[in-house]
Amino acid sequence: MAILDTISTPRDLDGLSIEQLNELAAEIRAFLVDNVSRTGGHLGPNLGAVELTIALHRVFDSPHDPVIFDTGHQSYVHKLLTGRQNFSGLRSRGGLAGYPQRSESVHDVVESSHASSSLSWADGVSRALSRTGRRDRHVVAVVGDGSLTGGMTWEALNNITDDNDRNLVIIVNDNGRSYAPTIGGMARFLNRVRTTEGYETLARGSADLFRRLGPAARALYRGVRGGTHGFLARFINNEALYSNLDIKYLGPVDGHDLEALIETLELAKSHGAPVIVHAITEKGRGYEPARNDEADQFHAVGRIDPVTGEPLGGGSGTAWTDVFAEELVAVGEERPEIIGMTAAMLRPTGMLPFAQRFPERVYDVGIAEQHAAASAAGLAFGGLHPVVAIYATFMNRAFDQVMMDVALHRAGVTFVLDRAGVTGPDGPSHHGMWDLAMLQIVPHIRIAAPRDAERLREEFREAVQVEDAPTVIRFPKGDVSPDLPAIERLADGVDVLARSDAQDVLIIGIGPMAHLAMDVADRLRAQGIGATVIDPRWAIPVQPSIIDLAASHRLVITIEDGIRVGGIGTRVRQVLRESGVDTAVDELGLPDEFIDHASRDQILEDAGLTAAKIAQDVVSQVLGTRIPVARPSGDDSSVWLAEPARLSDADS
Repeated sequence: MAILDTISTPRDLDGLSIEQLNELAAEIRAFLVDNVSRTGGHLGPNLGAVELTIALHRVFDSPHDPVIFDTGHQSYVHKLLTGRQNFSGLRSRGGLAGYPQRSESVHDVVESSHASSSLSWADGVSRALSRTGRRDRHVVAVVGDGSLTGGMTWEALNNITDDNDRNLVIIVNDNGRSYAPTIGGMARFLNRVRTTEGYETLARGSADLFRRLGPAARALYRGVRGGTHGFLARFINNEALYSNLDIKYLGPVDGHDLEALIETLELAKSHGAPVIVHAITEKGRGYEPARNDEADQFHAVGRIDPVTGEPLGGGSGTAWTDVFAEELVAVGEERPEIIGMTAAMLRPTGMLPFAQRFPERVYDVGIAEQHAAASAAGLAFGGLHPVVAIYATFMNRAFDQVMMDVALHRAGVTFVLDRAGVTGPDGPSHHGMWDLAMLQIVPHIRIAAPRDAERLREEFREAVQVEDAPTVIRFPKGDVSPDLPAIERLADGVDVLARSDAQDVLIIGIGPMAHLAMDVADRLRAQGIGATVIDPRWAIPVQPSIIDLAASHRLVITIEDGIRVGGIGTRVRQVLRESGVDTAVDELGLPDEFIDHASRDQILEDAGLTAAKIAQDVVSQVLGTRIPVARPSGDDSSVWLAEPARLSDADS
């Protein structure tokens, strides 16, 4: 029987020898490669955190000792050691989440999936335990070195050192990378620690020597190692950094040496005050395809061949991100004032080709979206036009800077939001569903949502022409939607996609939801209900032609893949009322809930954002009563109504 099969709680680790723990580590790596290759997920970070997580759970007593991950994508090994070994449905509906999730286990304290917040959590939890007399409990925060590029970690450290009377252990899992290689001054500092030849040679040599000399010598080694590390740390100015923060520093320690990790964590546990343990690990450890991947060492993968690491069953279309990447380079060729910015997401946001073409014109600020937005305002003041590319969900973090630094100062900054709307398997924290509602309250902002590749290109070019206000381009995850040409473009830029002789229903499709709007219109026309379909292109501000069209129709339907509370539909309704137009408006979008991980289609169906559901509801409103659905045999996709529906003069 495999050792992993005997592990259902962390305490099952207690009776295992170092040799057995190393065997367990090898089993876990094989398990991760085998299972994550089938489902997709964060493979590289977890391969690098195997020994570190085993040692953590050997020394500390979760959940009595709360463990907080930053970020939670490195928690797969933690899940395995806390009784969750069915990875068959990882990141799928009904299966394990890709991040810690409280509903799964008492061992998951914080559903951490946005970086740099764990130390604030750990500060609060440890203060609470200390103040309420529970001094027998420790709080452990596992922080990736990439998270240290976020300012929030330093705010937390500054406050953690203000109260040393508590049991708090901060483990820096230092693999030199966040998504891609970690950048900035902190990264350069840690890299010097990681690569100092004197440290590596002396640390390896002393450890090997004392281990060969037997138990008595190993005890002596444990006694002198702290002093040796302290000397080395001072030699490379490592301890100086943390001593200035008044926090104890232990390390660096080999993050794949279980014996050294356990001994160091035991020492940290006994310290009785906040302490930092610096563990050096290797992302993708033990899996050659990941180690050989220079891009991101298999940070996140889809389905892959477990032997070769080659992707399986990938989409054959062109990704939205790739269209943006290509257009950014083209615009950059024409306009030397265009500057690229991103927050540790150079490759996934499509900024890499621009960086390769214009390396001096790209700033990767690390996991620091707030800094990116405010710095972009400064670049605009200096006569440049920054293009800030980040995931839509991470835009939440920079809202204050967008409002007070960019918009208030009328700075010409373009924000490009990738993964907008429903993203699916990464769960509630990664859906880009708040940006439309959140950003539209910013004065003077302009928000575009392209429906296809051609609109992405043209709307991006329009965005970077704006020099007196922030502009936003948002698009979803995955392959770009099929080209959907307009039959007419109105004077204010609104695209008319379909018209009917009868002006019964005006359907406003936001971005890719225009395709869904067209499907709805086809179903309505089959029932004798006339539908006009438009794509605003620029969703904010609401264009005058939309007001005119709404006034000539009997019902307005807005469809968006953001939350419907405070969304574009709400804005349309407000503008119509202000203009004296009393046409009824139905705002369709996502519920104001945290939506669990599932496929995009499953989530949209749950939200009622399917052509069948929308068409049926519209017919019910038009006629005033719900008509039963009758589908022909073998047809599960179309809505067929029991009788034709047509507005008469009496209905009006």
